[in-house]
Amino acid sequence: MPIKLLVVEDHQALLDVTVETLTTQGHEVIGIDSAEAMDELPDRFTPDIAILDINLPGEDGLSLARRLRNLQPDIGIIMLTARRALEEKLAGYEHGADVYLTKPIAPEELCAAVQALALRLARSVPTSGGTFSLNLAAELLHTPLGDVPLRGSEASLLHALALAPDNTLATWQALAKLKKPMSDQGKAQLEVLVSRLRGKLIAQGAPSMPIRALRGIGYRLSMPLKIR
Repeated sequence: MPIKLLVVEDHQALLDVTVETLTTQGHEVIGIDSAEAMDELPDRFTPDIAILDINLPGEDGLSLARRLRNLQPDIGIIMLTARRALEEKLAGYEHGADVYLTKPIAPEELCAAVQALALRLARSVPTSGGTFSLNLAAELLHTPLGDVPLRGSEASLLHALALAPDNTLATWQALAKLKKPMSDQGKAQLEVLVSRLRGKLIAQGAPSMPIRALRGIGYRLSMPLKIR
């Protein structure tokens, strides 16, 4: 079964080579050059394994690894970086890495690491407990009280909020994600969508204000939400 891989690397030539190498192994691979570019990922793409450089512009790979681990506890994370010092390797593992590899690396070794990690993840049994989690592909919200079907726009907005730094989206970002105009009409439609989502979350036991409106900024997801 193909593995969904996300590669985050700001060196364009290396990014291209890594994506091509992994794609030739039959995997579904998307490469981006920064953590901020995660906003541009297709809505239906939830990676099984992320391969991260540490030295990224903006949010660095360590911060991104921790954020991905909190967002998607079962994701596999491979650090692929030029940093070789012991304390840097330990920091990688402390921030959620499963495997820490140093550059330069032979393509065969990277492919072997991906395959070994994928096999280990396949054998693990995910535990959800009483948490909320979103299955974006199925547009389904898993809650402590049962599964709740979502509209496509609801699932897309929740996914974008969960993925965003500090779980916060500016109004224009939310409208762009939903392909709505940056106008009074678009903002009114967004408010209705957020209100409807709040109602569904609260009905399933979420906190009283699971999505907060930030005056002059946008919206923040203020409850834990995992991505499946």
